[in-house]
Amino acid sequence: MKENVGENPLGYEKVGRLILRFSIPAIASNLLNAIYNIIDQVFIGHGIGYNGIAATTITFPLVTLVAAVSIMLGIGCAASFNLNLGAGNKEKAVEIAGNGLCVMAISGVSLMTLSIVFFNPLLNLFGVTPEILPLTKDYMQIIIIGIPFQIITVGTCYLVRADGAPTWAMISMMSGAVFNLIFDPVFMFGFGWGIKGIAWATALGQILSASLSVSYIVRGMKTVSLTKKSFRPRLSYTKTMCLLGISGFVNQFAMTLVNIVLNNTLKHYGDLSHYGSTVVLGAVGAISKINTVLVSCFAGVGHGCQPIYSFNYGAKAFARVKDTLKRALTCNVAIGVAFFTMFQLFPHMIISIFGEGSPEYFEFATRYLRIYMFMTFSNGIQSASTFFFSSTGRAKMGAFVSLTRQIIFLIPLLLILPNFYGIDGAVFAGPIADTVSATLSIIFVTREFSKLNKAISSPLAL
Repeated sequence: MKENVGENPLGYEKVGRLILRFSIPAIASNLLNAIYNIIDQVFIGHGIGYNGIAATTITFPLVTLVAAVSIMLGIGCAASFNLNLGAGNKEKAVEIAGNGLCVMAISGVSLMTLSIVFFNPLLNLFGVTPEILPLTKDYMQIIIIGIPFQIITVGTCYLVRADGAPTWAMISMMSGAVFNLIFDPVFMFGFGWGIKGIAWATALGQILSASLSVSYIVRGMKTVSLTKKSFRPRLSYTKTMCLLGISGFVNQFAMTLVNIVLNNTLKHYGDLSHYGSTVVLGAVGAISKINTVLVSCFAGVGHGCQPIYSFNYGAKAFARVKDTLKRALTCNVAIGVAFFTMFQLFPHMIISIFGEGSPEYFEFATRYLRIYMFMTFSNGIQSASTFFFSSTGRAKMGAFVSLTRQIIFLIPLLLILPNFYGIDGAVFAGPIADTVSATLSIIFVTREFSKLNKAISSPLAL
């Protein structure tokens, strides 16, 4: 027996209003987290120089790997929760929520333990150089402590949004970011801890965010009531959760692989160029943090649309699903165009945020920002389609769309082009991969609109 869509705002409130209600808090919290990552780099750039930025660039693959696990568990748990809630299966939704929270905690502790055990091999895999090894060790040893709390925060906030409390999810995420912004200069300059101070501010901020997100669950959810029996891992639910969240995992894990390949490519071909590997790694590290702002906006729209997609797809309200997808695509394209304009017109000004550097540093950074990020205006199409497929139970399709840019196109291009064009090959790999993946995403989305139109005419078509 399906729940009447009129009993839940996700089923009757205007789609545009719902997207604003759910997306704005998600974008705000994501943006603040992206901004505090940028400010980390600003303090490091001004206090240590681009050697410090290069050191955090080496650690970035671990950060994206943790994000991959967090997003997989969060999206998977929230999508499964909303799909069952929309279909009227409240008892199962309760079990799914409890199972998801248990798996998040277990995964966080496991990943932290593995990172400690394989610390040195990970550094070598990520492309560390002797010049920045001491700084990288100091930073990464502390960042590892925050892994369980990051997974719990991100994963739980997805569930909190799915429960209809996007504002609390925003507060939870933003609390750690605000803590970080305040204590970065205190720990780094006031206490004289250097790059360790930046890492401690990050780890402690993650602990604060996790505490707030968990407190929402402890106080009681809006749509269901969890009991002690709910918090029990179940293999069948965990499998479903991972399948629904696999596209988010694949997208982030692909970023991990790309960062590993990119770091090692930049290390090798940077040494062969007149720039040098440290200059190249530092420049790309700074720009990657700028890119997190763009990704945060896309992800915020996706996070806001996820409960709308899942609930209405489960309730077979396909007209609302189509309307949500159309608006998500429009929002993402508009965001992409705005960032494209800034990257092309003000590259030197953007790079200057991270402090002073040599002429070679600014020469490479400006060129990289303009060329590698050239297709920014189209990146949001892939992001919107990935969230759509994962939120409506098409895990395999969502995973494939996630794979197109990073794994299928970008990594091979990063491995092949530099053999012929040196460091320029790595620079041009980005826009080529973006162009092909955006084209495929447009084809998939167009086909999906056709299916939704048929389903609106005949609900049994899907």
